[in-house]
Amino acid sequence: MTLDKCKRGQRLKIMNIPNEIIRSQAIRFGISEGAIVTCEEVVPAGPVVVGMFKQQIAIGRQLARGITVQPVS
Repeated sequence: MTLDKCKRGQRLKIMNIPNEIIRSQAIRFGISEGAIVTCEEVVPAGPVVVGMFKQQIAIGRQLARGITVQPVS
């Protein structure tokens, strides 16, 4: 599953960021492979807002489509 398909309230583990450009952009936000994030909001036709370490980060849809995640229980 990719990050753009997450649902509000889901806890997700970042599994893979295959594209080097997307990976470098995600690292700037503090998101790397293995990180656990919470989907805070999915704005229709807008960004995906994830929470990590008491901060919220809005990730554009195109960037979110390039990030593979796995739900964490």
